Amino acid sequence: MFTQRLLTWYDEHKRSLPWRGETDPYKIWVSEIILQQTRVQQGWDYYLLFIETFPTVESLAKAQEEQVLRVWQGLGYYSRARNMHTAAQQIVELHQGIFPQQYDDIRKLKGIGDYTAAAIGSIAFGLPYPAVDGNVLRIISRIFGIFDDIATQKTRQKITDICTKIIDTQRPGDFNQACMEFGATWCTPKNPQCTECPFLNQCYALQHGQVNTLPIKSNKISKRERYFVYTIYIYSNNTLLEQRTGKDIWKNLYQFPLLETDQQQYEQIENYEYQLREVLTHQIVHAKFIVETQCQSLKATNNQIIVPISALNDYPMPKIMTEFLKSKDLYEQK
Repeated sequence: MFTQRLLTWYDEHKRSLPWRGETDPYKIWVSEIILQQTRVQQGWDYYLLFIETFPTVESLAKAQEEQVLRVWQGLGYYSRARNMHTAAQQIVELHQGIFPQQYDDIRKLKGIGDYTAAAIGSIAFGLPYPAVDGNVLRIISRIFGIFDDIATQKTRQKITDICTKIIDTQRPGDFNQACMEFGATWCTPKNPQCTECPFLNQCYALQHGQVNTLPIKSNKISKRERYFVYTIYIYSNNTLLEQRTGKDIWKNLYQFPLLETDQQQYEQIENYEYQLREVLTHQIVHAKFIVETQCQSLKATNNQIIVPISALNDYPMPKIMTEFLKSKDLYEQK
């Protein structure tokens, strides 16, 4: 009963999206990775740009990492792009450029977990694996009255088992997309459309006044506060960039020379031109930008390069850099 009602709802209410109805596993993969931690409206243009730039697995595999990061710039979570690049190379090397069709082979690709493998497998190849994401955890918890903590692997497996039993084996891709769509547009975290819900008389949470209680999620992510001071050295319409290395945020992206400091020293800095704050999954970055125009020359050290101001947009940068560049015309500072 649940499955048929869900699919009926989906057939009537599904949104028209660039990847909707797609059967090419490569394009499905791209859309699924982009939509992780990204709203549909924001991901729409990135999906079209990515497919236009890298229309096939082979083209993505052959690209330079810097080019991939440049196309991804602004989406955040850059490890997703790096993993896709590596996975594309795996497909070319291990599968002769043909996207693998079995769940276990898809799951072995770099950066692909249970959810993404199930989504690709079900939509592209009709494999009956449920794709369980936050939307699915929420709607199943509410409708079936599950009060276990969805942050635990045990509960996630419990909900996966339920979905495995109720998935439509004739339309597994539609079932998974219907679950995602229903959770994203109808059974939302706040203000769900309960009065028009197709499960009005079936939903445990609605019948027992628990809609705002379920799902139960106990863990709260503790965010680390970091304080960055960037200096933009300008001489003869050129500036310095450095590439981030090591196991840290924004790996391999470019930035202006950085000094990381503590909160006390950060707050004492007054000669800055601009200040920004960016909230990441596990960190909050506070950044001040100092523009230095009295340079007699520019000297690049270590991982730094001298770049014309006019070419800054050619380098993949963290969002905090691009936000600064939108706000300041560096030509005015020369």
